[in-house]
Amino acid sequence: MRTTILLLALAAVFGQDRPDPMTPDPAGPRPIAAGRSPFMEELTWMEVRDALKAGSDRVLVAAGGIEQNGPYVVTGKHNVVLRATTRAIAERLGNALIAPIIGFVPEGDFDPPSDHLKYPGTIGVAEETFRRLVADVCRSLKVNGFKHLFLIGDHGPDQEGLEQVAAELSKQWAGGPTTIHYIREYYDEDDGVSAWLAAQGLKEVDEGLHDSFVMEAQMMVVDPATVRMKERLAAGKFRINGIDLSPAEKTIEWGRKIVDYRAERTVAAIRKTLGR
Repeated sequence: MRTTILLLALAAVFGQDRPDPMTPDPAGPRPIAAGRSPFMEELTWMEVRDALKAGSDRVLVAAGGIEQNGPYVVTGKHNVVLRATTRAIAERLGNALIAPIIGFVPEGDFDPPSDHLKYPGTIGVAEETFRRLVADVCRSLKVNGFKHLFLIGDHGPDQEGLEQVAAELSKQWAGGPTTIHYIREYYDEDDGVSAWLAAQGLKEVDEGLHDSFVMEAQMMVVDPATVRMKERLAAGKFRINGIDLSPAEKTIEWGRKIVDYRAERTVAAIRKTLGR
């Protein structure tokens, strides 16, 4: 018994200064060439570190949602759209990365279920939970070393929480090296897109499916399977709100234009905010 205690004591003393072999060196060299992606989840921690050192100290924090979107579109509609729009925004900013898209957002009441939570496949969180989640994501990014955080939401119920979190953290971080901004223009321009398309002859007639040409065209830029293109073509239902989605190439071209439209206006709003 005494021998065991002595050995444990010696191990504790002599092992104190030994580095943990599983702990990486934060300043260590990258052993391979860096991969390239604006999405943080597609980068290694070393690639994120080196991007920060190279000046990519701006980060987009985007909230989407997981909800029913009619019979043709996947429940992650907003998250899919954000894959296209955040990339376009980051490319235009030139020195920005994209935090993992926040998919868990308010979707209605649980008991009794309301709004989208009446439908299978919808996953919602309480407003308080959403705000705390967004705040902790932002605090993590601050610890990472990002200097400017920009919050955007593709889903209506996300907006109030994002704005509140940005306001609260901005007060807490006042005078420090990190700033945080809610960019309302991103979501507001979603409505502006419809008017812009209507002026070019693409006017939608709402069919009540919680779906639209605007959203589907953006989703098809990422992956036509997310709007069930093949299945709808086979069933003769490849249209939405009075607009034919065939040929797919034309709709994808419109989708890129919509993404560019939203990205340009969002970047203008970000630059204006930084200018202030």
